[in-house]
Amino acid sequence: MRVLVTGGAGFIGSPVVGLLRGQGDEVLVIDDLSSGDFGWISHDNLVQADIRSDVAVRAVETFAPECMVLLAAQMSVRASMRAPAFDASVNVMGLVTMIDAGLRVGCRRFVGASSGGTIYGDVPGETQPINENSPRAPRSFYGITKSIMVDYLEVYARERKAETVTLALGNVYGPRQNPHGEVGVIALFAERLTKGLPGTINGDGLTTRDYVHVSDVARAFERSTRHGHGLMNIGTGVGTSVLEVHHLVRVAAGYPNLDPAHGPALPGEVRAVALDPSRARESLGWQARVDLKTGIEDVVRWVSGQESVK
Repeated sequence: MRVLVTGGAGFIGSPVVGLLRGQGDEVLVIDDLSSGDFGWISHDNLVQADIRSDVAVRAVETFAPECMVLLAAQMSVRASMRAPAFDASVNVMGLVTMIDAGLRVGCRRFVGASSGGTIYGDVPGETQPINENSPRAPRSFYGITKSIMVDYLEVYARERKAETVTLALGNVYGPRQNPHGEVGVIALFAERLTKGLPGTINGDGLTTRDYVHVSDVARAFERSTRHGHGLMNIGTGVGTSVLEVHHLVRVAAGYPNLDPAHGPALPGEVRAVALDPSRARESLGWQARVDLKTGIEDVVRWVSGQESVK
C-alpha cells in the first residue's frame, strides 16, 4: 500500500515510517524539518515542505497515496497561547489542504493525530479514565485545533465517504524527543538531570498526565492504516503526576535526592488526564506495552548518549 506520512521525519513520525516500511508499504514523507531530523528516515523518500504549501500539494498529487497519516502539526500548548493564528493555520488549514489533495487523487483512508491531553479539557477525577464519549472542552488554542481535527475527519467520513481514524494521544515520550523544546516534560527533565541539574516544575507538580511511549504510539498508527474508524484514545489509562515523573527521571539519572525547582503554572493546561484505551484495544488490537519506569530509563540512556558524543 502507498502511505503518505506528514511529519514523518519527526520524533513520532520516524518510528511510524519504520513500521510501515517494515510491513512492505511504499512510504513518502512530507516534513518541513522544523522539528524532525533528516537522518531519521531514508532521504530518497522525503519531500521537505510545509503542509500548507503548493510543494506539499504537488507531492501528494504525484505520489497518489492510498492512505495518509497526518502527523505534521504545531504541537505546543504554550506556543498556541502566544500565537493562536499560526497554530490554527498549521493545524487546521494544513490539515484540510493535505486531505483535499489526497481526495483529489483517490486516497480513501486518513489517520489523524489529535491530543487526548487537551481536547477533553478539565475532566473530574471521579470520571477518569476519560473515554471517547466524554464532552470535548479544550482550554487552549492548541486543544481547540486538535478537537476541530476530530470534527473535520468525521465530516470527511460522512460527506466524502472517506475512511477516517483520529487517535487522541496521551503525552508521548521516548528517545529522540527534543530535550530543548517546549513540549515533552520527560525529555526536558532528562536533559537537566543527566547533568546533575534539577528539572523545573510549572505549578505545584500535582498535575497528572497519561504518558505513553513512542514505540507504542507508532504501533497504534501502523494498525490504524488498515483498521478502525472514528476517535480512539491512545494511552495507558493511568495518570501520573509531574512530581512522580521528576522522581523517576532523577532516579534513572543517578540523582535520587535532587529536588525540583518550581515555576508558575502554565496558561491553558488542564489539571488531570488519564485516557481509557478500551476502544483502541477492541478496534485495533492495541494496548501499551512499555511501562513508565522502563520508558523513562530508555529516555535517560538516549539523552546521556547524545551528551557523550558532543
